[in-house]
Amino acid sequence: MEPIKHENGIFYMEKDGRRVAEITYVPAGEGKINANHTYVAHELRGGGVAEQLLDTLADYAREENLKIIPSCSYVVAKFARGGKYDDVNALST
Repeated sequence: MEPIKHENGIFYMEKDGRRVAEITYVPAGEGKINANHTYVAHELRGGGVAEQLLDTLADYAREENLKIIPSCSYVVAKFARGGKYDDVNALST
């Protein structure tokens, strides 16, 4: 599998020229992005790929001084657990 790539609001992974995992985001106002979709191919599920993508998105948000609005069910669930994403969670109090 190739390393995570980034372009036009998508962090993604490819395998044999085929996109096998992605997390997408859109601008959501001043200093915010909305994480609105996560997909991992069936054969890779359960292997931590979605978390790798979310970690990469969180690192990007930190570098760009952005907060993430979680609207994708995966990101909502991960943010609800608290912890390593609290600093980039736009909904944290």
